[in-house]
Amino acid sequence: MHSPQQDRLDRLRQALRHRKIDALLVSQPDNRRYLSGYTAPDHGIQETAGFLLIPASGKPVLLTDSRFTLQAEAEAPLFEVVTYTRGLLKSLDKLCRKRDLKILAFESEYFLHASYLRLEKMAARLGLELRAESDLVERMRAVKDAHELELLRQSTALNEKVFQSVYQTIEPGMSEREIALALELTMREMGAEGPSFDTIVAFGTNAARPHAVPTDRILRAGDLVLIDMGLILDGYCSDMTRTFVVGKPDQTFIERHRAVRKAMLAGIQAIRAGVTGVEVDRAARQVLADAGYGEAFGHGLGHGVGVAVHEEPRLSPRGTKQLRAGMVVTVEPGLYLADWGGIRLENMILVTEEGAEVLNRDTTSLDL
Repeated sequence: MHSPQQDRLDRLRQALRHRKIDALLVSQPDNRRYLSGYTAPDHGIQETAGFLLIPASGKPVLLTDSRFTLQAEAEAPLFEVVTYTRGLLKSLDKLCRKRDLKILAFESEYFLHASYLRLEKMAARLGLELRAESDLVERMRAVKDAHELELLRQSTALNEKVFQSVYQTIEPGMSEREIALALELTMREMGAEGPSFDTIVAFGTNAARPHAVPTDRILRAGDLVLIDMGLILDGYCSDMTRTFVVGKPDQTFIERHRAVRKAMLAGIQAIRAGVTGVEVDRAARQVLADAGYGEAFGHGLGHGVGVAVHEEPRLSPRGTKQLRAGMVVTVEPGLYLADWGGIRLENMILVTEEGAEVLNRDTTSLDL
């Protein structure tokens, strides 16, 4: 029985042969983990934990330094592990000669210009053609197999469990930073690798910032609270947003919350294989426009989720690609008013041939 990584490598090799590419140099860390199972993170784009060299035929190679050799050998059994001591290019030069490579592709959207200039010099010495490619692996990642879908379900369920654990403790006197820290600590205590992005907790007018950073602002009775959180479980991300009031919500909050909820449902109802991200985004956006909040919703409706918390496809005015069955996306409409605050509601959705399946089960604040 093939491992998920073996199946992915086979599909990628087929794509390389179709494009007449001898090998692909993989530098994007999510792609590296997706293809190899190797989990070491990069510490910024300038300090990599390694590269993959995927030939159109032959055994793939994981290139790394001595800090990660043992981990690479344990986690990536399908790969030849090469430990470089004098930098990537010295080892890559030898491999290109040994494999008699003529056309080498690289990931143009995740490759420093300075690194490219050095790679270009190496290619000139070897008579090697360099080819800039984008989205080769990302297109594969967009449609999830059954194993990935199960991991996404588990990640979503754990995210909700963490939320409920902390939600029960929220009370006036707590700070945004305190709640965010409690959420991220609880994620790890319950088995997550960590958050899939920096947790957002925003009170009152701070919630008018879609990507608010938690502060020392203190929660007061009657304040609205926006929490946007996600975690990583076995390599797969989750993402959920809830907005609620501590105490009894006033009529303004209820009316605006219902408008966002209606937009969320319209977006979900528009999802099915074959429609574009633009069409789904438009369905939700129109609801908020009709309610008088069109100018208050500035960001896209949603995004794909998988080994990265933001990946293809995009549900936005620029999301021209068609959705396919097996994609998992967020639907997260919002409205943001600087002098009042903001409301965003977000669930994760599986695209099917017939429509959509909501992966979330938590209904906190969704039934006002």
